[in-house]
Amino acid sequence: VQLQASGGGLVQPGGSLRLSCTASGSGLVPGTVGWYRQAPGKQRELVAAMLKGQQISYSSSVRGRFTLSRDTDKKTLYLQMNSLKPEDTAVYYCNDPVRALNEDWGQGTLVTVSS
Repeated sequence: VQLQASGGGLVQPGGSLRLSCTASGSGLVPGTVGWYRQAPGKQRELVAAMLKGQQISYSSSVRGRFTLSRDTDKKTLYLQMNSLKPEDTAVYYCNDPVRALNEDWGQGTLVTVSS
């Protein structure tokens, strides 16, 4: 299933935002999945990942500020982003690792952190 992100917007530095990720056709979000982001002029990077529905890891740039979670019905994945910084400005995507390696991306959502 293809995954699509939503919930982005404009937020001031220090603010919070929660992104959502859903699967096409109201399917289930896989247990191995990641949140990625691509800032202007930069390569896409993995910022948070969940392995087999259990093990969660974060990049050093967001650890302690971002939290990945999944609904109990497994239909929505979230990325809670706190203490946002201007350098967090990017288009955010959710994807499974196979599609990501194949450069098969769904809809992303733009997060802009600015005063």
